[in-house]
Amino acid sequence: MPKGGARNRSGPAPDPRSERSERRGYSLSSLPAEGYDGEAPEFPLPDCTERELEVWEAAWRTPQACAWSMPSESWRVRLVAMWVRVSVRAEAQDAPATLITALPRLEDKIGFSDAGLAAMGWKIATDELGAKRATKPAEPDEAPVAPVRRLRG
Repeated sequence: MPKGGARNRSGPAPDPRSERSERRGYSLSSLPAEGYDGEAPEFPLPDCTERELEVWEAAWRTPQACAWSMPSESWRVRLVAMWVRVSVRAEAQDAPATLITALPRLEDKIGFSDAGLAAMGWKIATDELGAKRATKPAEPDEAPVAPVRRLRG
């Protein structure tokens, strides 16, 4: 049995703002919050179902898909397909517990969990301007009333 060494989720997560992370060169790559707008690749596993294709297309609209589409990360495409297959099969009421317990591990490997995002050095960028644009300024309930002036005599 191997001993020691870093493992996913062991100890505190690295803080990209810390001095130690700066010395080690640890920083997070931002993924766009609006998600990936390119074409989803062909589903790489044989005998896919209609539901698997739906989940596959939805997965390729996430911010993580921007990272999967990069040539250096193209090996993750098959892992994403495995996650799709396992998650679709886990949707069944009689799904074995082994499928359900496999999902978090796959989610870590493709960056769908917080731990997976941190392990791969990814973060989802926040669109602060978009949030401000989405909120409308509050409209006053009534028209302003002119102040009443009182004369002192």
